[in-house]
Amino acid sequence: MALALPDGFEWPVGFLWGAATAAAQIEGAAHEDGKLDSIWDHFARTPGNIAHGDTLDPAVDHYHRMPQDVQLMKGLGLDSYRFSVSWARVKPADGPVNAKGLDFYSRLVDELLENGILPWLTLYHWDMPQAVEETGGWANRDTSQRFLDYAVAVHEALGDRVGRWTTFNEPLCSSLIGYAGGEHAPGRQEPRAGLAALHHQHLAHGLAVQELRARGAEQLGITLNLTNAVPNDPSDPVDLDAARRLDALWNRAYLEPILRGAYPADFLEDVAGHRFDELVRDGDLATIHQRIDFLGVNHYHDDNVSGHPLPEGHPRGLAPTDKRTSSWFVGSEFLTSPTRNLPRTAMGWEINPHGLRHLLVRLGREYPELPPLYVTENGSAWDDVVAPDGHVHDAERVAFLERHLEAVAEAIEEGADVRGYFAWSLMDNFEWAWGYEKRFGIVYVDYVTQERIVKDSGRTFAEIAAGARTLAP
Repeated sequence: MALALPDGFEWPVGFLWGAATAAAQIEGAAHEDGKLDSIWDHFARTPGNIAHGDTLDPAVDHYHRMPQDVQLMKGLGLDSYRFSVSWARVKPADGPVNAKGLDFYSRLVDELLENGILPWLTLYHWDMPQAVEETGGWANRDTSQRFLDYAVAVHEALGDRVGRWTTFNEPLCSSLIGYAGGEHAPGRQEPRAGLAALHHQHLAHGLAVQELRARGAEQLGITLNLTNAVPNDPSDPVDLDAARRLDALWNRAYLEPILRGAYPADFLEDVAGHRFDELVRDGDLATIHQRIDFLGVNHYHDDNVSGHPLPEGHPRGLAPTDKRTSSWFVGSEFLTSPTRNLPRTAMGWEINPHGLRHLLVRLGREYPELPPLYVTENGSAWDDVVAPDGHVHDAERVAFLERHLEAVAEAIEEGADVRGYFAWSLMDNFEWAWGYEKRFGIVYVDYVTQERIVKDSGRTFAEIAAGARTLAP
């Protein structure tokens, strides 16, 4: 089935077609050229944390194969490449700036620009130096200042050539799931530390936006992973309140301090038992509430939630950590229900393209102060194999991609100001706690030989992007 767009629809002029990665997931070279442990390097060495005992080295060896990977991007016709810089490579062990580490990113930026690809830089995609974690990590307020020092060092090296700056990717994961749920690095299960991490990352975002704008950066934003919290039974007050609480914790506690300079009142009530108010000092919210020029939206699936326990043995859609994280902060047991009878990816995540449309439209309607939106991650994992003809025929991912791009088009038709779409991910990679077990790439990677093969989904994405440019006025 081909892409089916609304009648008369045209993609906005300048709409960006891109793909995304993260440093820790693709670079490898975990201890080369001065780089020392990140929290994910350290976390991966603890038995049981990562599927099959996988580690981040060599990942997919992007550190050594970067020029060839940029040629892959060019062949796919990408307008933009969203990548992250490793804090642990730029300031190893929280020490001085590592010139060799910065040089890698400088060469990457030059390579992208020489090939007509817009660099879209993310400062934090979860790989804090382990040495910073050992002084408290994001639970320590001082880490906000350390992040600012790192951000300034990156901007001094790359600010003359990079125009798009994202402070944080998915702070929910690196705060609540990393410090309270324990499934992500640093693997702590301390609810109050999770809330401290949430606030201190907000503070670091505000400090960085303020300082980089003063230094001449013109396009600054943040990427949030946002969900639709769907009550399992919309007529049941218990399920309605469960959805309200999850929406407050997973969406509004991130959106509203940034966009409005205040935490949601119901969120503050939900977490009052953890003394969250003691973490927020005078002036913090003014610092956090900096103007942003874009909001990156990462969305993979909705969350169908209930405040009622499900019967023993009933299938559950949320990972145990997600459920535990939510339960700690909102005071009730959240369980996803499988009764929506939707298809699921290899991650067990629901496939519901209309959820992405609903989310993008909702954001614009509920937040008049919203800047332009970019879908900075959207994708699906499948059990990909190389066929006898040497290709990877990932029909499920092709369908997922087409239906979600249709949803983006429908959202634009309904008034959502969406200006770009980045597929997750450019390549198969180290998928955090799942190691190399889950493949999200539109490019296949043989983890033994490091051979890259463009999948059918990659070819489809390139064709859709090329067709959109052809139709643009």
